[in-house]
Amino acid sequence: MSDLPPDSRLPATSTAEEWSLDRVVSLKGRSRLAVVIPARNEESTVGRVVADIAAELGALVDELVVMDSLSDDRTAVVAERAGARVHSVSDVRPDLGVFAGKGEALWKSMFVTEADIVAFIDADLTMWGTHFVTGVLGPILDDPRVHLCRGFYDRVLDTGSAITAEGGRVTELVAKPWLALFRPELAGMVQPLAGEWAIRREEFEQLSIPMGYGVELSTLLDVHQRHGLDAIAQVDLGRRGHQHQNIHDLSAMAVEILAAAERRQGSAFARSPGERDGVDEIHVALPRMLPDRSWQTRSVSVQERPPWRTHLGLKKPPDQTLRAVPGVAVEVLDGDVDEREVTHGHPGR
Repeated sequence: MSDLPPDSRLPATSTAEEWSLDRVVSLKGRSRLAVVIPARNEESTVGRVVADIAAELGALVDELVVMDSLSDDRTAVVAERAGARVHSVSDVRPDLGVFAGKGEALWKSMFVTEADIVAFIDADLTMWGTHFVTGVLGPILDDPRVHLCRGFYDRVLDTGSAITAEGGRVTELVAKPWLALFRPELAGMVQPLAGEWAIRREEFEQLSIPMGYGVELSTLLDVHQRHGLDAIAQVDLGRRGHQHQNIHDLSAMAVEILAAAERRQGSAFARSPGERDGVDEIHVALPRMLPDRSWQTRSVSVQERPPWRTHLGLKKPPDQTLRAVPGVAVEVLDGDVDEREVTHGHPGR
């Protein structure tokens, strides 16, 4: 701890063992708790994640919801059979546009949940436990000053035997260096992009939310900016295994994360949608050379949703649906349907 930079200090840090199910249930009181699992094409893993939560945390969790981010496999069917209430992002407020992306799934989950505190858990977990849920909920229930709790863990790498406390490649090569340069007071966050975290609903509702992978960093930066380090906690969850993405998908992820960070630095490039020359959606061109020396350009959306409270009280029945073709974003602009290619990866990390 003494080796942290002089401008840094640790947020409130604990271990999952400190937040047993019995203790967290006793702290719950009258609070309503939800677990939201964003998922895109995760049929091989989402069922186990849902089933474990449903079986072990029934006394704690009031709402268990899977947000299906335009999957083209059996993710929704598997999740529902395992015990989750499943909503497709295409069925939730389609009048506001239909997009893939992790942040989009989390933002739209506010329309279909009523919990006071929401825990987000990735759908692609292969080594984990329900203590991930109790771990991230405990510090918020225990301390009214805490608005956001982020997990951290030892990662089980693709070999199945190598263990490391390091974050993923994007965490170590993008997020942590950016924080060291621009928010050194957050250097004590072990894994700022961890997919297991919890937040007070009233806080989430007031934040702008990137549609893609920028959501973890944006929420960390925004909560810190609004309330300071005392509003943030982190908890050691032990070991975590999950499915990994290829380097090209991680490159697109890095673009989304940097765009969210730069927007919070006041970058002219990354101003909110609609603020730059009347453009409704901001894309970044990400080119790469293929083995045959031809070029391929990937269009990465860096759009953000406005604070959810902008739409408070405007919920619509789930049967008012505009279907979207997987891989295509459908946005309603002044009554017209606009289709664009979706470039976000699956919400799991």
